[in-house]
Amino acid sequence: MSLRGIFFSEQEARTVEGLLAADGYDVALSRVRYAGEDDDEDHPWAVSTDAPDLVLEVLVDRYDGWVDDEPEASSAPSPAPLDLPAAPRRHHNPDS
Repeated sequence: MSLRGIFFSEQEARTVEGLLAADGYDVALSRVRYAGEDDDEDHPWAVSTDAPDLVLEVLVDRYDGWVDDEPEASSAPSPAPLDLPAAPRRHHNPDS
């Protein structure tokens, strides 16, 4: 699923989920945890779907949400590990 609509209301997220599923799109509902949020009740709801951009944008506008076009952290490939030296570098003249 490529797009996510983010909603602060569970009812609105479930409504959008139902509308998209009724139209035959794949839909998944989950909670989104952003950095700095401590209270589990404040986490917004994410509706992930394979629906076209325009369809999700219309529903997001109608139900007071927004489209999250950032890729999920778990789907991003990990960078290659760094090649670190085995010992600290010496910046002084060893002959002195």
